Amino acid sequence: MSEKVPTSDGSGSRADDHRIVISGGASLDGTVRVGGAKNSALKLMAATLLAEGTYRLANVPRITDVTLMSDLLRATGCRVAWDDRADESTLVVDVPAVIEPVAPYEIVEQFRASIVVLGPMLARCGEARVALPGGDDFGPRPIDMHVRGLAELGAEFETRHGYIHASAPNLLGATVLLEFPSVGATENLLMAAVRAKGETTIDNAAREPEIADLCELLSKMGANIEGSGSSALVIQGTEELHHADHRVIPDRIEAATYLTALGITGGEITVEGARHDHMFMLCQKLGEMGMRISPDSSGIWAFAGRRLSSSDCSTLPYPGLATDFKPFLVALLATADGVGIVTENIFSGRFHYVDELRRMGADIRTDSHHAVVRGVERLSGAPVKAHDIRAGAALVIAGLGAEGETVVAEAHHVARGYHDLAGKLTALGADVRLD
Repeated sequence: MSEKVPTSDGSGSRADDHRIVISGGASLDGTVRVGGAKNSALKLMAATLLAEGTYRLANVPRITDVTLMSDLLRATGCRVAWDDRADESTLVVDVPAVIEPVAPYEIVEQFRASIVVLGPMLARCGEARVALPGGDDFGPRPIDMHVRGLAELGAEFETRHGYIHASAPNLLGATVLLEFPSVGATENLLMAAVRAKGETTIDNAAREPEIADLCELLSKMGANIEGSGSSALVIQGTEELHHADHRVIPDRIEAATYLTALGITGGEITVEGARHDHMFMLCQKLGEMGMRISPDSSGIWAFAGRRLSSSDCSTLPYPGLATDFKPFLVALLATADGVGIVTENIFSGRFHYVDELRRMGADIRTDSHHAVVRGVERLSGAPVKAHDIRAGAALVIAGLGAEGETVVAEAHHVARGYHDLAGKLTALGADVRLD
């Protein structure tokens, strides 16, 4: 096994040393395979804290955020390593009989998903000390619902010196109604409830495929969960959890990156491994805009033979359009025929990348949580900066359809969510390189 976790370019060097350079104009053609879902893998890794033993997680993406979560697990006393003998990205997590329920600031401040260790630490140890999370810069995402939900199960909280101090010697099942179907709050409650005494019901739970993936691993570990994939989860608590092996679902956000890139460049691609049922709404929207798109035996096939037409888009909890899809759609609309209105209903402040698209000649006006995008015939390559994972990928997409060269600085953001994005796009015929 190997302890080294490569950066997204596969070189093992620091991702933040790089820029992504795109020469636009080439159409995309061929087959690209998506990796495991970042937004699932990180939560599955956190779930291993619930019980002692050795876990083998297959199809884990080799990205920076997985490196950070690995470091966080090591801080609790776990051993984490890639199994290089396996045919794919298999991560092995050895969880000891006793873990240290602390998530240190120097790790947590780098990625927001780290907050999901709170639930399993409380369930396993009866206490937790977790630094307030950092991560992508697109507006405040308070953890109030996490705290209120866990308090319903009997946890008590205090915030001191930038850390959440939580204690719950005896978690008890309860009915928790989430005011919004928060993915993170649902995940934390799930992982706490599986070891709580009695029955817990989570109403208005998030329904994302990544939640169902977490439910599947927890069930393999011995948890009793009903309603997976629905807005009402019923959990019968148990102390008899054990280690298990699991395969991470495909990354629907990565798949959306290639499909929207195709919409800008034109061409024909197959996104191998992508699940049409996990991204039905996006596929429907791209079809409305003029893309031919359908599931096939290996994933999703798509063809774009002309400039797409504009359409209005609104982000909503699953099964609606994911907020992570929105930067890609804004980039696509920037060169579509007509005017599209994009509405952000999940997070505030997630239009920071629009100024960068304007540098490339995009005609976009923002007002609160709306963006009005008037498509132009062609964008113009320019130096731009990535502010977060998906914004960085959106700028790469925009560069594919721009005239001349686009240079995306601060590529370390992209590396947090993509393994070898430049290489995969190059294999489809694009001119993309790390500099």
